[in-house]
Amino acid sequence: MAVGRGGAGIGKPLPLGTHFHAGGVNFSIFSRNATGVRLELYAHADDGIPTRTFALDPALHRTGDVWHVWIEGLRPGQLYAYRVEGPYRPRDGHRFNPHKLLLDPCATAITWREEWAFAPALGYDRDSPEQDLSFSILDDAEAMPKCILSDDDFDWQGDRPLNRPWTDTVIYEAHVRGHTIHQSAGVAHPGTYIGLVEKIPYLADLGITAVELMPVFEFNENELDRIDPHSGERLKNYWGYNPVAFFAPKASYADAGGKGEQVREFKEMVKAFHLAGIEVFLDVVFNHTAEGSELGPTLSFRGLDNTIFYALNTDQRGYRDDTGTGNTINANHPVVRNLILEALRYWVIEMHIDGFRFDLASVLGRDEEGNLLPDAPLLARIAEDPILRKTKLIAEAWDAAGAYQVGSFSKRRWAEWNGRYRDDVRRFWRGDAGMRGPFASRLCGSEDVYEGSGKGPESSINFVTCHDGFTLNDLVSYERKHNEENGDENRDGTNENYSASYGVEGETDDPEIETIRIRQIKNFLVTLLVSRGVPMLLGGDEFRRTQNGNNNAYCQDNETSWYDWTFLEKHRGIHRFVRGLIAFRRTHSVLRAEAFYAADEIRFFGPTGRTPDWSDPQRRCLGCLVDAGEAMGLCMLFNASTEAALVALPPPPKGTRWALAIDTSQPSPQDLFAAGEEPSLEDQSSYSVGERSTVVLVLSSSD
Repeated sequence: MAVGRGGAGIGKPLPLGTHFHAGGVNFSIFSRNATGVRLELYAHADDGIPTRTFALDPALHRTGDVWHVWIEGLRPGQLYAYRVEGPYRPRDGHRFNPHKLLLDPCATAITWREEWAFAPALGYDRDSPEQDLSFSILDDAEAMPKCILSDDDFDWQGDRPLNRPWTDTVIYEAHVRGHTIHQSAGVAHPGTYIGLVEKIPYLADLGITAVELMPVFEFNENELDRIDPHSGERLKNYWGYNPVAFFAPKASYADAGGKGEQVREFKEMVKAFHLAGIEVFLDVVFNHTAEGSELGPTLSFRGLDNTIFYALNTDQRGYRDDTGTGNTINANHPVVRNLILEALRYWVIEMHIDGFRFDLASVLGRDEEGNLLPDAPLLARIAEDPILRKTKLIAEAWDAAGAYQVGSFSKRRWAEWNGRYRDDVRRFWRGDAGMRGPFASRLCGSEDVYEGSGKGPESSINFVTCHDGFTLNDLVSYERKHNEENGDENRDGTNENYSASYGVEGETDDPEIETIRIRQIKNFLVTLLVSRGVPMLLGGDEFRRTQNGNNNAYCQDNETSWYDWTFLEKHRGIHRFVRGLIAFRRTHSVLRAEAFYAADEIRFFGPTGRTPDWSDPQRRCLGCLVDAGEAMGLCMLFNASTEAALVALPPPPKGTRWALAIDTSQPSPQDLFAAGEEPSLEDQSSYSVGERSTVVLVLSSSD
């Protein structure tokens, strides 16, 4: 194989990755312990032989720990990858292997291929310190995807991140492919970024202000070897929580192809959302990679510098696994920290992303020994980075190694998925004893959770359901998970769902059970939209999307997870209800203030109108009067009991009357009234709240 010399220059060490410069492209990649680096150019994604190879001379093409070269005349679309030489000594943590083609960690696009064919690990004995993975001489270039030189030229037409305040934010969690891949979606480009654009009018009409997209970092959807025991079909990595490149949008989500078009189509999607006034958040995974444990494939980081990029066990052979995936990124090493920061800046500067939700964010606060740092450098730098200062930051404030930091995660700049909110609200409406107090706290923004760390209610991302767990429909239709189709004998997924089926497990035609389920769905939705904090809806909950009781559908790239849009017509009343609730929240700014309620702004009371007996665990009915100096006060009544409750109402101010805005016990459209159309109550002294129901009253003029 000829080594390229002509048309090549020394290049520059920074910035890392690839950059067009002076009629060519500068390539730069980090490796501290490598003894040699080769850059290879390819003509096609499935080629096993490069068209040109450039062996980098460490005396010329290395500055510190960075290897670099400039190549003349390359154009967007050019494919490339690396081979890196160095010691293969697993006992010291080194796993260099020049027979393995490596992806550039800073690549902004990766070629799509249906199968990534990797040889199984051989010659490994976990119990013997003398053995480890055999040194594979199998060249995998033909099976490996390649990096793509992508063109940054794009006409944003003046688009900028929207910078909506948290007080206006209503988040809608969605899966790019799943949202439109079902034939009922009625889009011309199903399962793609552009297909999601076609649904923007629907989302804008619903009233949400931000979409939170499940992982779009490039991943291998065909990495699983598990089989659906019922259908016999191979399962896929549908969710995408196993990234191979932090800068590259998923190629298979592009409609025009995966040869760099994914970058342009992603930008078109973001621009279209912004034109509709909707922010775009990304669910990002920086805590681990798809390389897995020591038995996993060598794709990038492992072959570039294993001891730098990963947190290793004491014996250096295996990996710390604080993520439950086989490896853990060494996030607080300065080199890795800079890589993550550069990736975030790229998505904000080049892709115009408005916010990030960090998967298993507690991992990012651990040192290489796994200890939680009191003021983790990476988290502090993200919060204080000048480019990211107005970017919304959301943490999943726990990990698989036992950390649970809800309420205490890093600085005030960080909002958090409030797992306490999810669990307490579910348990209250299921009718669990002793939940009135916790429910009231969640309704008020979880002051008991956040005040101690100096945070406000805007730090609480409130949710009842998310991708991880039951859908809202399934939460009220199943008492236990049904993950048999995942091929793990129903052992995966959480057992603590705090759900109920109300008499029949799963779908039923029983009208009494359906009535209860519809009420409970509405109760959860009302609670979510009237709570202080930032509400997040799971996509499809607004029309009762079901996963048939599967609470861990990570591997179900099929109708189990896809959005069936025929449900929108079938459950039009629920959709109308959600749309009206979002409008109600927008109308009543008192519900979304970035401060906890003051003592004189909210008053809780029991059915008699007096202060609740919080110590009585059997009470399941609660009322509250909200009066924060607005012209229109609110009275909210929550009854999780199986019996109706006659509740004494606080007297309305002189010249006003109580009017009915919401009653979840009523059929649509009498369950929710638009602003200005609320009927005045005949009885101003009390209201009969139906079993398992929510009532919201507003003040209207008595004239």
